Amino acid sequence: MAQIVMQYIPYNTDVGFLRIKQHYLGVTAWRWAFFIHVYSSLFVLLAGFSQFSKNLQKRNASLHRKLGYAYVLNILCITGPASLIMGFYANGGITSQLSFVLLSLLWLYFTGRAVLEAKQKKFDAHQRFMIRSYALTLSAITLRAWKYGITNTVSLPPMDVYRLIAWLGWVVNLIIAEIYIRKINNRGAAVKL
Repeated sequence: MAQIVMQYIPYNTDVGFLRIKQHYLGVTAWRWAFFIHVYSSLFVLLAGFSQFSKNLQKRNASLHRKLGYAYVLNILCITGPASLIMGFYANGGITSQLSFVLLSLLWLYFTGRAVLEAKQKKFDAHQRFMIRSYALTLSAITLRAWKYGITNTVSLPPMDVYRLIAWLGWVVNLIIAEIYIRKINNRGAAVKL
């Protein structure tokens, strides 16, 4: 991901993904959303990953909270709204646009809900919503993994691949997150017995 992000710094518009989005560079909202999303993506991935460290939670709860606030503020105020704007301009027509808009809305909802649960001291629910939020954060990576896997195993037109990975990149993550949450819930229920 760092390598992908670095190609756009400081403000390169003729590299990577932007080569196929040249017609949107004149749309100010999209252009701003794209660069905001790209520039903040690495931080969201790293800050979110740190939230699952039990060691960090126990040994440095203050740092855990600060990184958590940074993750949440970034998604709710910066990266999430930027991704929502980008979703409306996604390649692949309505199929891809619907996927990316839904991904953005769920990402904002799960992250916001995690904050509300933590404020109400419902830390089990907070954890479940953070797992969902981070599963969607990881779509930045899994979308690219699906693209690599599909393009190297199946012969499909590029736009068909894009429409497919637009959904696979996050829906599979969310299914895995729900299975994991169910496993945690079942383990917790067994402990209580």
